[in-house]
Amino acid sequence: MLAEGLVGVLTNPHQIIFVKATTMTAYIIRRLLIMPLILLGVTILIFSMLQVLGPIERSALYIRDIPKNPGALDAVIRRYGLDDPVHVQYWRWLVGRTDPETGKTVGGILRGDLGFSRTGREPVMDLLKRRLPATIELGLWSIVPVVGFGIWLGILSALHHNKPIDQFSRVLAILGWSFPTFVFGLLVLLIFYAKLDWFQPGRLSIQYSQVVKSPEFTQFTKMNTIDALLNFRFDIFLDALRHLIMPVFTLSVVISALLLKVTRSSMLEALRQDYVTTARAKGLREKVVINRHVRRNALIPVVTIAGTTIAGLMNGTIVVETIFNYPGIGSAAAAAALSLDVLTMLGYALFTAILFVVANLVVDIMYGFLDPRVRLQ
Repeated sequence: MLAEGLVGVLTNPHQIIFVKATTMTAYIIRRLLIMPLILLGVTILIFSMLQVLGPIERSALYIRDIPKNPGALDAVIRRYGLDDPVHVQYWRWLVGRTDPETGKTVGGILRGDLGFSRTGREPVMDLLKRRLPATIELGLWSIVPVVGFGIWLGILSALHHNKPIDQFSRVLAILGWSFPTFVFGLLVLLIFYAKLDWFQPGRLSIQYSQVVKSPEFTQFTKMNTIDALLNFRFDIFLDALRHLIMPVFTLSVVISALLLKVTRSSMLEALRQDYVTTARAKGLREKVVINRHVRRNALIPVVTIAGTTIAGLMNGTIVVETIFNYPGIGSAAAAAALSLDVLTMLGYALFTAILFVVANLVVDIMYGFLDPRVRLQ
């Protein structure tokens, strides 16, 4: 309220801009200060999931085979402190513990140690880092059709309400949102791979995969399409792009349907507001009314959906990666779930939680830019 009063009494445009920038900075700082508390709550929640298992069940996470000698199992429990008070175990899980045999500090998620993945046969953190570039690449190629097509068609549908383009958009949204992802993905795989043999699952063809792994090919980002361009290997770029078409198409159709519905509804609601009628009565051009008054207000709820959608894409879509044999984080999580690999699943859950916390922070900041009333609260 103080900032509103200051803006009201200031007449110098430079002073008004300064006050607005100051309030926006304060708003961002408040959100950044809240973020560590949210992340702390996330770690407590994930650690509580681990505590559902008893000391004996959790001891199985540290050994390959259940020992026949009962005393050996008790030794594992004592060594890792699995029967200690919960707050002691939580602190060790965060910062690590001292190994009584070597005297070194081991474990601790703050140190990047999430345990050992049985399915990946490597540390969980290494598994996530190795699989992450593939998921980011899939997400980056999916963002443009998912967000761009969904929002663009939603705006177009609302501006031509009850016209053929609106009817087509509504049918497309219903079909896309009604189709389960795994059903649509299997249909895409059946038609474009099994029937037509236009595209292949996976990430690269065998011959190009060998080239990428060779010393002659420099992996700058470990994203095949980008690295291929940086290495001037356009044949590898086209092959990588060919393998991305089916999963990107599946994500685009299914997920953009939600953005289309939300954008259309939000635009229709904004078009019915009194300030739009007033702007038109003042003689403003329709293009100015839409761009300055309608679209900006209509995008506020869309930003929330788009933010969580992008976070989901970067997090790895389990169903799509599994169907198309795409080696990302989502398919690794699916394999871990099928094998009851608890530590890998917890690492995936922690990564997911952090990603969505960051996405919500970005959405809050974007709210502040779209709606000045938000940053003054």
